[in-house]
Amino acid sequence: MQFILTFLRDRHGELFENQGSRVSAVLPAPRPGAWRELWLITTGHALTHWYPATFYLLLPLIGNELGLSYSQIGLIITCQYLAAAIANIPGGVLVDTIGRKGLLMAVSLFWVGFPYLLIGFSHGYLMLLACVALVGFGNSLWHPTAIPTLGQRYPERKGLVLSLHGMGGNVGDAIAPVVIGAALAVFTWREVVIMNVVPGLVVALLVFVFLGTLTLGAKPPRGAESQSLADYAKGLRQLFRNRSLVLLSTGSTFRTMTQAALLTFLPVYLANAMGYSLAVVGACLFALQAAGFAAAPVAGHLSDRMGRKSIMVSSMATSAVVLIVMALAGGTVLFVALVAVLGFFLYAIRPVIQAWMLEMTPKNMGGSSIGILFGAQALGAAVGPFLAGMVADSYGLAAVFYFLAGTIVLANLFVVFTPNLPARP
Repeated sequence: MQFILTFLRDRHGELFENQGSRVSAVLPAPRPGAWRELWLITTGHALTHWYPATFYLLLPLIGNELGLSYSQIGLIITCQYLAAAIANIPGGVLVDTIGRKGLLMAVSLFWVGFPYLLIGFSHGYLMLLACVALVGFGNSLWHPTAIPTLGQRYPERKGLVLSLHGMGGNVGDAIAPVVIGAALAVFTWREVVIMNVVPGLVVALLVFVFLGTLTLGAKPPRGAESQSLADYAKGLRQLFRNRSLVLLSTGSTFRTMTQAALLTFLPVYLANAMGYSLAVVGACLFALQAAGFAAAPVAGHLSDRMGRKSIMVSSMATSAVVLIVMALAGGTVLFVALVAVLGFFLYAIRPVIQAWMLEMTPKNMGGSSIGILFGAQALGAAVGPFLAGMVADSYGLAAVFYFLAGTIVLANLFVVFTPNLPARP
């Protein structure tokens, strides 16, 4: 990743010096520690993905221990993302009005990791649902805080820089199943989730120490225009009337529905239907996420050059084809091989969506627009696993992949009808 940072420094050193005048109403001019901030934010993002990725691998064990149906397994993930959907828009409001960026990111990391300590001591289904809901609340603070910060630091290279941030998430998604799969060979799943709290607490402390002074809106620099509550309310109403934002958010809802249902039932299918050990299941999930890790900067860079819409449409169309082939392949080696191919195309466009969303909205509403986007995505992630569980209970686990192909096609239709407009000032 160092060569990418060097490229950005060489190409945009002047941009860092002059950027403060353009966005001073929101952020101070970048400090000498800007690169440290980028690394810390990216690492923090990796942890916010590490914990859910850990939990997906545990679902087959939890389902067997508690005697859950596929619908009940899906409902666990539904509770997590429903809580996130409820909290995302208020999280964006906090960021755009009174939010301290560093503090909010540190709180988010703590809030994502700590409920897993409680999960380790829970023995009932309802307690488990309550704990995963707390995880959803914590996750809702991260993206409305981190993404607008990075977008404003690098306005000419949003796609690439947000891809670096996205790669952090992919690293957490990819490494967690391998590490946790190996740990489960030695420890029980309850011991694993309790020990797993430590990384989040450490990184949350580092973010608080080094980024705690990053603020948003509370104390604007001298000469900068502050945003009144009335102006903010007016801007928020305009966001909900923004046709492009609504269409992109809706398309992203169906895309995230696909992703969440896949992450919920792919490990269950590999473990229960194909009979793989959790170590092998973890390796398959690593392949899914590692492919997405490789694809994110490529898609981000291409979207900077070729446009966000064309990259999104082609990636989701390819994802639909791969899902149909996986459903037809059933429990064969071809199915396992296609897992990585699907990860490459399905995960490539996450930073592209975020960059496009920021370009649709004024800079002073960046946190709220990302809050709306992730609230919509969380709603899709809440609905998808439960619906997929109902499909699995009625028609078998293999039918889930036909369902996923349908949801990604719906997502693509909304993107096709999203207008391609110039970036907002």
